[in-house]
Amino acid sequence: MMSGFPQSDALSAVLLPTAQAAGLPNEVYTSEAFFERERDTLFADTWACIGRGSDALAPGDVQPVNLMGLPLVMVRSLDGDLRVFHNVCSHRGNRLVAEPCRVTGMIRCPYHSWTYRLDGTLQGTPHIGGIGKHELDGFDHKKHGLSIIRSREWLDLVFVNLSGTAPAFDDHVSPLMKRWKAYVRAEDLTELERGASHSQLRVEIAANWKLAVENFCESYHLPWVHPALNKRSRLEDHYHIIGGEVFAGQGTTVYDPDYLDGERYPTFEHWPEDKRTCAEYIALFPNVWLGLHADHLYTVILSPETMDRTVESFQFYYLGDAAGERFANKRAVSLRAWHEVFAEDIGVVEGMQKGRSSPAFRGGVFSPVMDEPTHSFHRWVAQRLLYAKGK
Repeated sequence: MMSGFPQSDALSAVLLPTAQAAGLPNEVYTSEAFFERERDTLFADTWACIGRGSDALAPGDVQPVNLMGLPLVMVRSLDGDLRVFHNVCSHRGNRLVAEPCRVTGMIRCPYHSWTYRLDGTLQGTPHIGGIGKHELDGFDHKKHGLSIIRSREWLDLVFVNLSGTAPAFDDHVSPLMKRWKAYVRAEDLTELERGASHSQLRVEIAANWKLAVENFCESYHLPWVHPALNKRSRLEDHYHIIGGEVFAGQGTTVYDPDYLDGERYPTFEHWPEDKRTCAEYIALFPNVWLGLHADHLYTVILSPETMDRTVESFQFYYLGDAAGERFANKRAVSLRAWHEVFAEDIGVVEGMQKGRSSPAFRGGVFSPVMDEPTHSFHRWVAQRLLYAKGK
């Protein structure tokens, strides 16, 4: 058995039909050794999210980020392109950028002052050839620039493919975009803007990131965990969403754009009137949640900090002047409502983490009627782990 990996037979049991399948074994939630390998087994070969492009919006903006212990940096170049590099100097491996900043010239290493252009090219190597000698015979600057990572901005989210082997990003998300064509055109999504205020949440959960994903995928828990929400969006008003090897989630047919008092938010121009009360909540594997409504979108980035600690970063987007000061008060009320809903999930997700320490629990079972989205995510994890074991 590979260190930190569950047994193959336990993973294979996850791949059975939902009614017969077992859930993922405890160690994928509780093992430090397994957590240390997750970045390479579950994140590296696909498109994982590391941040938001609007956090590095202007030319020269530099934003350090961390992906499960891996130091990365997002850099907005002078041509407006966003690039992602390994946040490490090619000289002696010092971390280049510690805090968000705006660079007007070069990115400078704080150790020996080597400098890099915003496109990652190595520019300056002071005293490399001795005192006052800033060049060295045989040293090729072109070979020692910053190490770039394949990346893509989409819906203000910044995705990276660490291995460089994933399908093109457009192909990766095309199943989701095909699904959403029933509601909104792809070009209409580009009209969304971050709310100028009252549009961000940060939630910390003392649980493994996968448990948070599982909870988000399903509506089964609504009557007991979200009783107030369940009064206006009942369990029977929800439906399952299965997106193969890419996403899973749930939707509702009774979202009410007018449930908040005040002037109505602008809605997507081409959203069908007969689907006005539909909304979808999708987990895009591995670590993004999306909530699409006729009048707003939210995105959530899950950052696995440790084996049993996860940070959820929420950002809400609106259309037209709904993102500006005119709707600030309404956004404040909306944000409080959403915060209450997501806060209600904390206890059960943390409770699942505590329960995973029990040897009496061996993955659990699934309802073939209620748990299909959760099982879909389990299958995604198990298939990737079995592939990694076979390599």
